Amino acid sequence: MPTFRPLALALGFSLAAMLSAANADAARKKAPKAPAVPPACADFYDYTNAAWLKANPVPQSGATTALSQLSDRALQQQRDLLDAAMQAPQGNVQKLLGDFWASGLDEASVEKDGSNPIAPLLSRIDAIKKAKEVPASIAALHQVGIPVAFNFGPDVDLKALDRHIGYFTQGGMGLPDPAFYTRTDADTVALMGRYRNYVKQILALTGTAADKLDADSQSVIQIETTLARSAKPANGLSNPLNNYAPIATKELAKQFKNLQLGDFLKAQGVQDDLVSMADPALFQQLNVMISSFRPEQWKAYLRWRVGDAVAPYLSKSFREAESQFRGRVLRGETLPPPRWQQVLDAINIAAGPMLGREYVARYLSSDTRRQAELIAGQIRQAQIDAIGRTGWGNEQVVAEAKAKLEALKIEIGAPRRDLDYSVQPMGRGSFGGNMLIASTWRHREEMKRIGKGNADRRWDVLPQQPALAYDIAQNRLIVTAAVLQAPILTAGADPAAQYGAYGALVAHELTRAIDDKGSLVDAKGELRNWWTPAEKTRWSELTGKISAQYSAYSYPGVPNAKVNGQLTAEENLADLAGVELAWQAFNSAQPAATEGSKQAFFTAWASLWAQQVSPNEAVQRVASSVRAPGTWRSNGPLSNLPEFGAAFSCKPGQPMQRVDAEQIKLWR
Repeated sequence: MPTFRPLALALGFSLAAMLSAANADAARKKAPKAPAVPPACADFYDYTNAAWLKANPVPQSGATTALSQLSDRALQQQRDLLDAAMQAPQGNVQKLLGDFWASGLDEASVEKDGSNPIAPLLSRIDAIKKAKEVPASIAALHQVGIPVAFNFGPDVDLKALDRHIGYFTQGGMGLPDPAFYTRTDADTVALMGRYRNYVKQILALTGTAADKLDADSQSVIQIETTLARSAKPANGLSNPLNNYAPIATKELAKQFKNLQLGDFLKAQGVQDDLVSMADPALFQQLNVMISSFRPEQWKAYLRWRVGDAVAPYLSKSFREAESQFRGRVLRGETLPPPRWQQVLDAINIAAGPMLGREYVARYLSSDTRRQAELIAGQIRQAQIDAIGRTGWGNEQVVAEAKAKLEALKIEIGAPRRDLDYSVQPMGRGSFGGNMLIASTWRHREEMKRIGKGNADRRWDVLPQQPALAYDIAQNRLIVTAAVLQAPILTAGADPAAQYGAYGALVAHELTRAIDDKGSLVDAKGELRNWWTPAEKTRWSELTGKISAQYSAYSYPGVPNAKVNGQLTAEENLADLAGVELAWQAFNSAQPAATEGSKQAFFTAWASLWAQQVSPNEAVQRVASSVRAPGTWRSNGPLSNLPEFGAAFSCKPGQPMQRVDAEQIKLWR
């Protein structure tokens, strides 16, 4: 029984009550009874996910989703793998991982170890006597994965997408936004007070004498504030073009003599002839700071950065200090995660590719990989065929789109190129020590990405993390091992369900190669817009139509709110394209599919988006999420497909079947 009635319906009953009984009876006899709408045609999301929704009540905070449950399963799989590696390792990499895992779970040993893991780093810092010795210490800390003073890492060369270069960017501050250091409002002043206390705590734990804590913490804040005043606003750094400014590496030594950046690159093992430095004024400021701040001030700053970076992996006093400030104040955590998850997160940070290698070997079968590759290849062919069939674009644009799709690489499970696993032995005695060993290895492998022909050495996601994504720079589809399980790709399931879930997600991502953003990179991997004004106009029209469709939908769990159709348009178009292309690939692969299989295709799609969202989370999402809520990710695309209506006998005009004139067609 409904818990409420629409206002129009309530008024209707009120007016009917005014009629005489005889007139009402006559009206009932004359009025044709409205045909009942089958449940699948009224709300396919509810129809499909009724059992899941009943089994998963609305949480008090956050959200529970079918895909988050997949992520939880992947975490448990990693935990099981590490337990097995700890008890009976098979091979050297498992031995390293098993010892790493055991050292983290042994909290008594971690407590006994205290700050010993960082003692060698602190001793080197304490040995600084002159300003000219500071840059070498900065370089040494970068080598172990502790970026100080600035950030340096590999990313795509925007003028040659087949290679990575090293990017020098702002960093070295303990707070996430430079504005914290310069704002004077009451909240920021209070935050800075808590931050100063945290800096003091860490300095004390690293051995700073009590009578020096005030002066040393002041030095830390002063250095970071100087960096912040020269830094760009955090919200401006997301645009890669803002960070790209290539410069010959040989010029660095000339321009920044105090910073010794030439020696810095040698220490990182970088021999490339180009780097990027989009903000030379910041590095000029740093160049001056090397000598304008006293060595004692730099020593305080470097000690603090080491202690802060490694605090989560040291004894309880370090961990509690970090959790109280970074966890509770900055990240909003009420309680830290369980110890096993903290250790697992640490291993993924420092040695994630190692764990990924073993995860793939244990959890991705050759049959599943073959099926995933087969379907992905068929989806790509369906997209190529649709480009020519639908008359999208002129002859040159169609040819470019086909060439780009044909050149697109499909990588399943793990990156094609393996890493160098020669790592200093890790034992079970020091979790913090193991963390630094693994972090040093990870940094070394990151630096190997810099240079010609190295851009595809690995992914920006780990194989053990569920992900399916299009890499625009490398023109490749990335499908991690962890994503190839229920509800996305269920081994032994009806193939139709595999197309409806996994196939549709593959198609969702493949369309990125040739959509409005994909049009900025051509088939040769060069930055140029290969669309004509006609394609741009058509894309704008489609975006407007999909925006209007979704803007009419009520937002579940938020009274009087609608979906932001404009904000979610890009994802909604990709969802529609995903289902269209996956259906075409399924029809080609299974031309004699039964009605049951056809229904299984659509059911698998709707099952992906099962979710229960807390009221507070829903309010946040309605304003900021670029994805529509699960109900409409399920129902929105399907309502545009006649094939769905045919599979479930839905009639045009029913909620799950838009009339033909209103249907949005992308690749059909």
